[in-house]
Amino acid sequence: MQDNLIKKYIPMTETTYYTLLAVMEPRHGYAIMQFVSRLTDGRIQLGTGTLYTMVGRLVEDDIIRIVSVDGGKKTYHITDAGIELLVRETERLNQQLDNGRDILKCTSAGDE
Repeated sequence: MQDNLIKKYIPMTETTYYTLLAVMEPRHGYAIMQFVSRLTDGRIQLGTGTLYTMVGRLVEDDIIRIVSVDGGKKTYHITDAGIELLVRETERLNQQLDNGRDILKCTSAGDE
């Protein structure tokens, strides 16, 4: 994994993280938007401008790739580099969550 990609994408924005989860299976833009909305119970609603700007950057950096074009509709899929970034970010988020739980557990126990 190239250090410049790690520096660019870790920590990852929520929209990038969920987009990469969405393209673990090949999906076109609208399907990505639907998947993310469903997965987050509507908390994250990707707009077309946000999505296609981000997707363009991810394709340019070889984090995702275009796997087909059907009637102008592009389908995207994550690359090995994208999977590696997604794993790293998930591990980072897990550590952050564990740290928060540990501290909050200590704080709430000490307050009683």
